[in-house]
Amino acid sequence: MVIRRLSKEEEHKRNLEQLAAYRPLDDDFMRELFRDNLPLAQYVLRVITGIDDLVLTREETQTDMKRLVGGRSICLDVFGEDSKGRKFDLEVQRADNGARPKRARYHSSAMDVEFLQKNQEFEELPITYTIFITENDVFNAGEALYPIERINTALGKPFGDDEHIIYVNGAYVGDSEIGRLMHDFRCNNADDMFCDLLAEKTRYYKENPKGVSGMCKLMEDRLIDNENQVRIQVAVDMLTDGGYSNEQVAKISKLTLSEIKEIEKQLETKAQ
Repeated sequence: MVIRRLSKEEEHKRNLEQLAAYRPLDDDFMRELFRDNLPLAQYVLRVITGIDDLVLTREETQTDMKRLVGGRSICLDVFGEDSKGRKFDLEVQRADNGARPKRARYHSSAMDVEFLQKNQEFEELPITYTIFITENDVFNAGEALYPIERINTALGKPFGDDEHIIYVNGAYVGDSEIGRLMHDFRCNNADDMFCDLLAEKTRYYKENPKGVSGMCKLMEDRLIDNENQVRIQVAVDMLTDGGYSNEQVAKISKLTLSEIKEIEKQLETKAQ
């Protein structure tokens, strides 16, 4: 069977249809909505944490935790820091298995490693908030928020380690600030949103020609990246199985010979 590749016009039409369906609950779109948008991040964090006087001083998207040398890497969807030095990791998790407890634990631990410098005392660890907004109610209890805190079970008192994990039920419906915010996260139409900050940015990426062009370019780049990842995996599988020349691997994977040699070198290093 021959798979026909879409023309540029067909790809553009598909991207526009996908963009029209995007909601803040879609992580690619969410990251763009929050990119360089400190007021929006501050508002969302205030609603979720209940810290009404939270003043966000730093906000960025797709933040790499650079100090996890040798460990599994993490790229935070939205990272924030407030005027009191508290650190915030805001994640959107559409798949239920992407919001498992040990993932939240690892995200929280990654911030600890990132923000405690050499020779600092452990008491200098910042207060951290790891927040997962999930598409479904992963705990099936109908609550809007599920705050997770360590407890000294012998005493029935908080452990006091300043680590906070919050699950936000993206399916929650209610006439409250968090209910309206989750309603907006499920919307693909800016006119249906309560939050002006969220609606304004949604309109920009869906209606402004410059915003639409930027989103389409992002989707095209993501498609190319996904295709490259598939090619790399094909090459890795063939080189691991053996019995193929580098030329055969290059032809089937559609990678260059130099790329195949680099993958081969990495596999050899990993095996040592």
